[in-house]
Amino acid sequence: MRLLACGERATLVELGDLTEVLAAEARLRGLAGAGEAPWDRVVDVVAAQRTVLLVHGPVDLRPAIARALAGLSPELPRADREVVIDVVYDGEDLAEVSELTGLSPAEVIAAHTGTPWRVAFGGFAPGFAYLIGGDPRLRVPRRSSPRPRVPAGSVGLADQFSGVYPTASPGGWQLIGRTEAPLFDPDAEPPALLGPGTTVRFRAVEQLSAPVTPEPETVSRAGRALGVERTLFPITAQDRGRPGLAAVGVGTSGAADRGAYRQGALLVGNRCGEAALEITLGQCILRALGTLTLALTGAPCPADIDGYPVPMDHPLILPDGARLTLAAPSSGLRTYVSVAGGIDVPTVLGSRSFDTLGRLGPEPFGAGALIPVGKTIAGWGRPILTAPPEQDGGVLHYVPGPRDDWVEGLAGSRWQVSPEADRVGVRLLGSPLARRVGELPSEPVVAGAIQVPPSGEPVLFLADHPLTGGYPVAGVLTEESIDEAAQLGPGENVVLLPVGDR
Repeated sequence: MRLLACGERATLVELGDLTEVLAAEARLRGLAGAGEAPWDRVVDVVAAQRTVLLVHGPVDLRPAIARALAGLSPELPRADREVVIDVVYDGEDLAEVSELTGLSPAEVIAAHTGTPWRVAFGGFAPGFAYLIGGDPRLRVPRRSSPRPRVPAGSVGLADQFSGVYPTASPGGWQLIGRTEAPLFDPDAEPPALLGPGTTVRFRAVEQLSAPVTPEPETVSRAGRALGVERTLFPITAQDRGRPGLAAVGVGTSGAADRGAYRQGALLVGNRCGEAALEITLGQCILRALGTLTLALTGAPCPADIDGYPVPMDHPLILPDGARLTLAAPSSGLRTYVSVAGGIDVPTVLGSRSFDTLGRLGPEPFGAGALIPVGKTIAGWGRPILTAPPEQDGGVLHYVPGPRDDWVEGLAGSRWQVSPEADRVGVRLLGSPLARRVGELPSEPVVAGAIQVPPSGEPVLFLADHPLTGGYPVAGVLTEESIDEAAQLGPGENVVLLPVGDR
């Protein structure tokens, strides 16, 4: 066992095999759920093929983890529930799997349905689960070339695993069938049908029952709102996100520039994680329905209310019927409009944030949308003004990552931001770093991870990052540098420096 720091607020536990991982994950999750110190600082416990990630507050948990796992018996925890999934076995790769395994198509189906599977850990999408324990004859490689789009409900095989795609997404698994099983429902408890430890049995059927679509709920709207008259890009609601759900494939998401989001909340008196609007590259017009108190933070935009210029980082009054116009930001990407009372859209798994990778949360707002605003809290008093944090001129600071020994030359390296920059991550361009040949078994990753693919050009993970990855994480950005990375635009130059270097 090795305990590896993964940024300022996470620890990666590396173990020998998947059986040890699942035993460790069960013990650590139990300790975190008990709520006793220091385990009350744990936000999430995420298992992968050979590692367990603990996301926690700013505390060194490694001594406590070592004590907790000392003498751990590498046995699978007992399954707590069983789920039966009906499958029509007509997948595009059934014949190829038959050829790879030496089994007839009928024998492949019999092998897949004849042995119970077990959820080992969650995956790359909400509701996706890696299933283990099936017939060993079904162990097949991934496709040499992944499909750009695998239909939702596809049942696949890869290596020792089986799994079901909950949503349409790219993928390289061998597809043997399809199902209509509802793998993820954010309104259910728990939201994922297949949680860690669940036993899964597949059942072959000739046809599938049509899924039942629930009637949409009527959402009450507050009397105050912001109307979107024009916007360059869709506007999203963002708050503190939905931490603690990575084990079922749900990322934290939330505001990409968390410092700017917190500053806006402070300026308008929002104290309970109310949602703000995240606007990319400005160039929008918002009209008030009812008199609103708001503040602009993040990327500085020339702004006016009915033609009168207004400042950033200051409380503003937007009278009923008045228009707030934002031009393109002079620097940065994302500007936040915080409104007293918050953006009053429905919550999904406890958050109003829209996750662009998981496609969870209230849909983004385009021109013509009416965005409801919540009620203000009476008596919150005058806001305390604070200066925005100073930025270090294109320098991003990091702490060593769990796989820093895989990469050479990261410290002091200089890069240019590629056009591939969004809420998921930022790809950097420059002289490739020297890195060890080969890949890792997929392991959990955190926001701020500096992942180095075979090209040697790093990728910086942001708010909507994938939950697992097989490329080495050589460093993890500091909390402040994650916010700065969220404001990087294509063509900008950055330097990566270890904490303490200037």
